[in-house]
Amino acid sequence: MSSKQIDRREFLKTMGAGSLASLALAAGCSPKQETHVEGVSLGEVPVGKMTMRENRHGEKVSLLGFGCMRFPTIDGESGREQDQQLDQEQINRMVDYAIEHGVNLFDTAPPYCKGRSEHAIGVALSRHKRDEFFVSTKLSNFAVSTWSREESMKLYRNSLKELQVDYLDYYMLHGIGMPSRDKDGNEIDAMECCKRRFFDNGMLDFLVEERAKGNIHNLGFSYHGDIRVFDYLLSLNEKYHWDHVLIQHNYVDWNHSKLLNERNTNSSYLYSELEKRGIPVFVMEPLLGGQLVNLNDHAIELLKQHNPQDSVASWAFRFAGNQPGILTVLSGMTYMEHLQDNIRTYSPHKPLSEEELALLEQIADVYANFRNVPCTGCKYCMPCPYGIDIPGIFEHYNKCLNEGNVLNDSGSAATPEQREFRRARRAFLVGYDRAIPSVRQADHCIGCNHCVAECPQGINIPEQMVKINNYVEHLKQTL
Repeated sequence: MSSKQIDRREFLKTMGAGSLASLALAAGCSPKQETHVEGVSLGEVPVGKMTMRENRHGEKVSLLGFGCMRFPTIDGESGREQDQQLDQEQINRMVDYAIEHGVNLFDTAPPYCKGRSEHAIGVALSRHKRDEFFVSTKLSNFAVSTWSREESMKLYRNSLKELQVDYLDYYMLHGIGMPSRDKDGNEIDAMECCKRRFFDNGMLDFLVEERAKGNIHNLGFSYHGDIRVFDYLLSLNEKYHWDHVLIQHNYVDWNHSKLLNERNTNSSYLYSELEKRGIPVFVMEPLLGGQLVNLNDHAIELLKQHNPQDSVASWAFRFAGNQPGILTVLSGMTYMEHLQDNIRTYSPHKPLSEEELALLEQIADVYANFRNVPCTGCKYCMPCPYGIDIPGIFEHYNKCLNEGNVLNDSGSAATPEQREFRRARRAFLVGYDRAIPSVRQADHCIGCNHCVAECPQGINIPEQMVKINNYVEHLKQTL
């Protein structure tokens, strides 16, 4: 390491978390640091130290839940394609390892792994005593053809059969808030879907009866999509007494979910509504579909500077389990290394400090507002009728984003963060003018949409041009 790098690191060490975050995301000068193989930390995997949370019945549930949407296959993939043969021996080994290290909740659903997940986890768990694990599955009657009481009942009965159990620890109405389509392709509103899937056919009342009989120990729902349906089901809590609810929750979705998708709702709202009713929370997507492992170079550098030995994924998992109302955090772990890394993170769980929370919020803010344009440089969009260098503009923007030279302007001109912002601002603008002649820059886009149909990535190119041009104009006007 050069003396210059050492000096910079020592300087960063002396700053608070807020300053550190702004500087690291703004400066973007040094190369990406070496990370652990597969993006996971190395070292001993603790036994007997898993953080446990209590459900409404006083049962201890592992904070890490084993998600069964992806399973190892013979060819090393994640089992999400029909022609991939699940590796049952490896699934058995991972389940054995998980239970040995304190993981006791396994979550699946009929559609997972192309309909093979319930059977595979049932085989693996059948080799263990019934009191060693909790199993969770869902009523996945998504297709209109399964909305009848008879067909929905078949799904419920089949889950018990495939899982090889005589009762379900956790059962959920799957994917409330999602719309559907009828046989003619017409969209059915999300609220209408919910009522027809669970209310009109009497299935919800039946499941409540099953809970009273002990065939279901905990009854809840998983939420995706329309917030009206979430609020509606919570308004019925006094009647149905939901035992748990599964939501998407991570440090980006906490405050910035709508920036990722306007249909989304911040998980801070979802969590607060559940917490005030005392409903335990299951978490899905703690890594936002893996995106919170693949951060830009300087976000990763920032996390490594704060905790060099911790994996990037561990930060997201620590956040996902940070709120006391979280019962379990589900993670799909195709590889043993991922399982081991997550066990380390929660054995035991180390709550995030205020400084660490501020650091993650800084990263989340930049991530939500400035994301890579998924351009592969294929140039199918070219030539542009108005001479715009579309792939060149995207390449420069993505490069600057990865180097930390794209960020929100904040702070006063007297602070080190703002001085670094000014330097990053100049680097972006000078680089932009050098890489892209002025007559071929984003401000010349008229939104003709000629390029949109040609893009194999489905990028809304005119929309991206407006965003990048607005950012360029903002930088030019910033003192």
